[in-house]
Amino acid sequence: MDITSVRFEHHREPLGIGEPRPRLSWLTSTDVPGWRQAAYEVEMVDGDAGATWSSGRVDSAESVLVPWPGAPLRSRERRRVRVRVWGDDGAEPSAWSDWHVVEAGLLDAADWTAQLIGPDWDEAPDRSHPPALFRHEFELPGPVESARLYATAHGLYEVELNGAVVGDQVLAPGWTSYHHRLRYQTYDVTGLLREGPNALGATVAEGWFRGRLTWKSKRNVYGDRAGLLAQLEVRLADGRTVVVGTDETWRCATGPILEASLYDGETYDARLERPGWSAPGYDDTGWSGSRRAPVDRTRLVAPTGPPVRRTQVLRPAAILTSPSGRTIVDFGQNLVGRVRLRVSGPAGHVVTLRHAEVLENDELGVRPLRTARATDRYTLAGRPEGEEWEPRFTFHGFRYAEVDGWPGELTADDVTAVVVHTDVERTGWFEASEPLLERLHENVVWSLRGNLVDVPTDCPQRDERLGWTGDLQVFAPAASFLFDCAGPLTSWLRDLAAEQLASPDRLPPVVVPNVLDDKNDAAAWGDATVVVPWVLYRRFGDLQLLRDQFPSMTAWVDGIAERAGESGIWDGDWQYGDWLDPSAPPDDPAAARTDPALVATAYLARSAAILADAAALIGEHAASERYADLAARVRRAFAAEYVTPNGRLAGDTQTGFALALQFALLETPEQRERAGRRLVELVHDGRYRIGTGFVGTPLIADALCTAGATQVAYRLLLETSCPSFLYPVTMGATTIWERWDSMLPDGTVNPGEMTSFNHYALGAVADWLHRVVAGLAPGAPGYRHLVVAPRPGGDLTSAGAVHLTPYGRASVRWSQDGDAFTLDVEVPPNCTATVRLPGGAAHEVAAGRHRFEERHEPAPYPPVVERPRNAHV
Repeated sequence: MDITSVRFEHHREPLGIGEPRPRLSWLTSTDVPGWRQAAYEVEMVDGDAGATWSSGRVDSAESVLVPWPGAPLRSRERRRVRVRVWGDDGAEPSAWSDWHVVEAGLLDAADWTAQLIGPDWDEAPDRSHPPALFRHEFELPGPVESARLYATAHGLYEVELNGAVVGDQVLAPGWTSYHHRLRYQTYDVTGLLREGPNALGATVAEGWFRGRLTWKSKRNVYGDRAGLLAQLEVRLADGRTVVVGTDETWRCATGPILEASLYDGETYDARLERPGWSAPGYDDTGWSGSRRAPVDRTRLVAPTGPPVRRTQVLRPAAILTSPSGRTIVDFGQNLVGRVRLRVSGPAGHVVTLRHAEVLENDELGVRPLRTARATDRYTLAGRPEGEEWEPRFTFHGFRYAEVDGWPGELTADDVTAVVVHTDVERTGWFEASEPLLERLHENVVWSLRGNLVDVPTDCPQRDERLGWTGDLQVFAPAASFLFDCAGPLTSWLRDLAAEQLASPDRLPPVVVPNVLDDKNDAAAWGDATVVVPWVLYRRFGDLQLLRDQFPSMTAWVDGIAERAGESGIWDGDWQYGDWLDPSAPPDDPAAARTDPALVATAYLARSAAILADAAALIGEHAASERYADLAARVRRAFAAEYVTPNGRLAGDTQTGFALALQFALLETPEQRERAGRRLVELVHDGRYRIGTGFVGTPLIADALCTAGATQVAYRLLLETSCPSFLYPVTMGATTIWERWDSMLPDGTVNPGEMTSFNHYALGAVADWLHRVVAGLAPGAPGYRHLVVAPRPGGDLTSAGAVHLTPYGRASVRWSQDGDAFTLDVEVPPNCTATVRLPGGAAHEVAAGRHRFEERHEPAPYPPVVERPRNAHV
């Protein structure tokens, strides 16, 4: 029995954290069947060799987000922590875990003495400006014991110390609602310093702070000047401390980067490089000074999750020549990042890269990018040994890169694609006997990777890339299974709450951070305030998140309940509705078949019900009763307005019935049975092609299962004609498309203005793949209890899933051979599971590995047959 890891809050790298009392989690590795924790002990040591403190034995079965047992951390304080546990079998305790180090960042505004600085030159506010170089030299009067650099920027920054790049983060400090929260990063730079002269340098680009944003080409959303804030704290071997911070004495100049735009790309002239500029002894004659700028230090916050990093490198799958004679590199995978070059040629020669997700007529398909140029340019310095370059302050969504001006013949060794996204840990996997289904799932994974570049975005390629609330609302369950995204999504929710509660009506924007002029208080989008915290609580067991987000959750539901009024029907505002329903015309994605007021009212009932449960959990019992009453009142209003006595629904759409069934909006068993039958009829009448948009798609398969039509759900899932889940896969998609028909069957791009080939929202079906096809679902917060209930269907002969829960590895795998069904289940230590076999048998099991076998005849798979409209199936 071993403790294999100790974590602090949701941090994998607890250096410079912002929580003075970080909650602890640990994993227990044991082969003891049914093992459950009975007690734990936490031991701490101040610093590296300070006094030891112990909690003593604490009788508790909790091992996830356990309250910090010791004195709170102070700014910069470092502690070593280890844990051991006892099982309920009365045996001896486990061995102690390894020591794990946690270190606080700068927890108080008063800890900051550095100044925010910008270039000491005037900048026109209506255009892009080259990134600025900042540098400063300083002396250290003795050997270094330890050193920390705390840094952030109004813009994007990269720091160098004595000529070496600090850290491996990219696009730091990321994108937050800068008016409310500005993240800083903490770096251990002990090994980069030396006694005597040293130099600190930084490159600062415009980034999200003042660069071009949205299709409206907005600039200066947060301010009209980029700036740097950096504070280096060095502890010498003799105990003295040296602090070096940004101020007016820092020198400033431009460098080889002529343009760095998130949408338009990066332009770099290697002839303008300044060798040695971030090392001591560099001659900065001709550089200007720096100018102080105001900064509210109370807005400075430490990260709650991992940073953006380079996570993978892909070689070309093919190098193509287009009909017009252009050279196009196919990396074989739609990804997010940039291209790295290795090139030799004469000084002044320019290599140009244009990026796109698809080819159209075998040429680069750039129309979906709208106004985003997505173009990088590199001017060679002419070095005999060759040159290597990768952009630093931009990213692109692409599978294809058109290369213009390459000196000589381009080979697969000359270019690589560098994948960039928030460095979240992969925690979920899925397998099935159908390769198209596995590819669909892999497409979902890649879409989440590409759309989690600090902010959970809608798309990573065109002039948008915004944190649309509705997209994450529907996708949060799938995201939480696939990756440990609790940290970054907690940060995003804090931005959402800050934007929302600062607005006069206390209603959230539809994008977070909010950079849009208009404000739509739209159902399913605004409901992210309630749904996303609830999903994260259910998947990660973080009850404190519900407490923190409760004001945001209540403000949304209260505000919309007021909009609905006494009638309980929310029908007075414009809505996105069932966005991108496949029947909507290319130029009007909101023109769905389902009444948007029906969608809005259904979501009000659901969010009120969730809020009632959340309020009860955090001890807000009066609020819980109030929201439960609201949910019941809205359900009654929904039934009176939209449901006939026998269970038919106004509008008669797949999404309408899916909402009614899954949000518990039907009052009687007879209504539910009739609504389920009608949903099956609609799916059958549609020849098993998709008939839902953003709202209905996450619900349709579950609604069919609720109606007892699991095989119909499989028939819908496995359809390959357009529109369907698998149609994009048959068209070569490697990510999830924004539209069901982003590419038409003839290979041309959909004429709609919004046609992304990397949009995770319609990939929300992955949650159903995990819970129903594989059969692995949470039965209690954080997967403390599992529900294993696979429902075989279609022509699948096997399926399975693995999830690294907060308690450890859980896995499910089933196979069907004729009428012989076999199920293998792995339950993590300190957990239990309910196992329901397809034949109806149920078993309660404890931690460990279990196998179940039964005879079970699969249900018949429904064929597509013509039948008179409105005839019963």
